Amino acid sequence: MAEDFLFELGVEEMPARVVTPSMNQLKERMTQFLEDSHLSFDSIDVFSTPRRLAVRVNGLSECQADIEEEAKGPAMKIAKDEEGNWSKAAQGFVRGQGMTVDDIYTKEVKGTEYIFVQKKIEGKPAIEILQNIMEAVIEKMTFPTMMHWGSGHFKFIRPIKWIVALYGTQILPIEFLGLGATNMSRGHRFLGAEVMIPSPKGYEQALMSQYVLVDPMMRKTRIMEQMVDFATNNQWKIDFDEDLLEEVNNLVEFPTSFVGTFDEKYLDIPSDVLITSMKEHQRYFEVYDVEGNLLPYFISVRNGDLEHIENVILGNEKVLTARLEDAEFFYQEDQKQSIDDWMQKLKNVTFHEKIGMMTQKMERVSQITNHLIEVLNIDESTQKAIRRASNIYKFDLVTGMVDEFPELQGIMGEKYALLQGETEAVATAIREHYLPISTEGVLPETVAGAVLALADKWDSLMSFFTVNLVPTGSNDPYALRRQAYGMVRIIENFGWTLSIQDLLNWSFENVKSEDGFKYDVTSETVIEFMDARVKQLLQRENIRYDVIEAVLNSHYTDINHEIEVAHLLNTHINDEDLKVTVESFNRVSNLAQKAEKIVEIDEALFENEAEKALYDAYTALTEVNDLEEEYTMLKNLQPFIEKYFDETMIMVKDEAIKNNRLSQLKAIDNRIKALADMSQLNYK
Repeated sequence: MAEDFLFELGVEEMPARVVTPSMNQLKERMTQFLEDSHLSFDSIDVFSTPRRLAVRVNGLSECQADIEEEAKGPAMKIAKDEEGNWSKAAQGFVRGQGMTVDDIYTKEVKGTEYIFVQKKIEGKPAIEILQNIMEAVIEKMTFPTMMHWGSGHFKFIRPIKWIVALYGTQILPIEFLGLGATNMSRGHRFLGAEVMIPSPKGYEQALMSQYVLVDPMMRKTRIMEQMVDFATNNQWKIDFDEDLLEEVNNLVEFPTSFVGTFDEKYLDIPSDVLITSMKEHQRYFEVYDVEGNLLPYFISVRNGDLEHIENVILGNEKVLTARLEDAEFFYQEDQKQSIDDWMQKLKNVTFHEKIGMMTQKMERVSQITNHLIEVLNIDESTQKAIRRASNIYKFDLVTGMVDEFPELQGIMGEKYALLQGETEAVATAIREHYLPISTEGVLPETVAGAVLALADKWDSLMSFFTVNLVPTGSNDPYALRRQAYGMVRIIENFGWTLSIQDLLNWSFENVKSEDGFKYDVTSETVIEFMDARVKQLLQRENIRYDVIEAVLNSHYTDINHEIEVAHLLNTHINDEDLKVTVESFNRVSNLAQKAEKIVEIDEALFENEAEKALYDAYTALTEVNDLEEEYTMLKNLQPFIEKYFDETMIMVKDEAIKNNRLSQLKAIDNRIKALADMSQLNYK
């Protein structure tokens, strides 16, 4: 008979950012544990609050399924002695399997006869298996930061305070770090008390009676409904920032929303400053009128009920007012300075102790932007904006506002640049050069911002690689993977033709700062790093793994070309003629590797019509600029290639003819590999 199984770990408060990932990880590991243990179940529910992680397995079978397993023994020539009796090897084998020689049967494997036995392994009770949950599931969980407590070596996200383990109504005899599993959970830290869980199905209701909503979706829904009520009653608009909503939801066990206010005079401060003060520092939701204008109100969420809510509101208003006072002061003080003043101060700011000063980084970035302007064929008016922005784009780092609110770097640069009379294009580029600020974050919208972002990220990548601060494993303190991935996304978004190999070659020769700092890193290291980011993007775009490998093994390092080819091949991967096409290409490639001396192809040395026909079909490709058309024409080479090999001997004694033929095959192979290494494709 199936029963439900409930497991809850009570812990000290976890950071909000790890609650949901930890809950999901618990579900994944629990699912794997049950499947590996051959325990069937109907479904799994997971729950989480800052103080607990829980999983409920619905309809869990009471016993493992019996397993029929075939065990292979020694070969027959070893299993029987000269007299035809079972040898000690055979007897030892069956004894080890808990069987007898009467159970032996034979089968042939790859031309050799072996002995086998079919054994039945009876399933163990679920209760017995589940007692291993701490070792099999919990001890294997990983977190960004882990801690241990007491004298043990076990590490977890936070110290474990209690354990609930119920199979139906039966408490499992689990002991861990001095804690024994019970059916007693704990309610809200201030409003609730200990509570008995009568059964797995009664889990949510029991905790609800003690002011804990264990279902994160129920908490989130409650928060949103409360905020919608405020908005409806006051004709407000609210920005339901998903990241903020997720964070707030994982900070509370019993959410109660409330409205606070601040003095209207602070609306004179740029709205980005106000929103940052509310959202980033206080976890408040900002409020707008129906026309989208920011209002002097905020909505926050309390971990509790409405008791004494007026005191909570006053306290939050007081804290926010103090932050806004600081913001107002720094905003007014900053306006007494000029960009030139800030640029002088910037000379004293270190970018990195192993690399140099921030102004020296800007010097290199300015050189890179000038090169990108030329390579990407940027129009004249945009060139002017890029050059001006590259000369000043980090000035806001030394402003009072950014010093107090680091999250506003770039944003305040844009605001202050406009106040100082810079053009909108320059100001926007200053803000956009930080983008994207997350893996899938918003990209620069302007060409000037995108070029400056590319140059800045390229310099960071090359500089940190030069001083051997390369990301290893999950360690990437300077976010170089994110910056490189941002470059790939920007290049794709703008459809720019930009060869990483060409950019590398130019950078080695031309980029250096006043102090003599130059890039010093192997090309292969950077190419491999950028290829990994292209692979990451293509995987997110659901491109097949073999197509990705084919593209990344091409002769091109033009990122946008690689991306476009990947999408092209992905649409043709199931074409009926792909198999014969790739086989022909592979045949060309295999022989092309034997070309030791590349010569200019001489038609006068052709000895049959097949050579001439293949040459004419290949040379027609030089007129093609469209990828789809190029792929079609390459594919159409297949019958010419087959006829060529049918009628032409490549490795002839005449050196001139042999080299001519090998050079032609090499040229064709190079053209194919400029698109992709087709040998990587898995075709039907």
